[in-house]
Amino acid sequence: MLDPNKTIKFSIKDEYDEEMHRTLLAVYNALQEKGYNPISQIVGYILSEDPTYITTHNNARSLIRRLDRDELLQTLVKEYLKEKPEG
Repeated sequence: MLDPNKTIKFSIKDEYDEEMHRTLLAVYNALQEKGYNPISQIVGYILSEDPTYITTHNNARSLIRRLDRDELLQTLVKEYLKEKPEG
């Protein structure tokens, strides 16, 4: 149960990152379902901003265009560079 006297920390950034993740996953799945190489297509879109890299299947093109490409790229680089556990 939540304590009403405690401050709850809410981060809009975390919420946006989660939305970005869900969107990117939906786009990835749509591209895969249509037989494309999802990684190549997404990279092509990020680099060129040409929406034709993304299929319209399952509304993927519309979904990815809602994301800010610069923020998406920053998030991807940050996630890639996070320290990985050894082993």
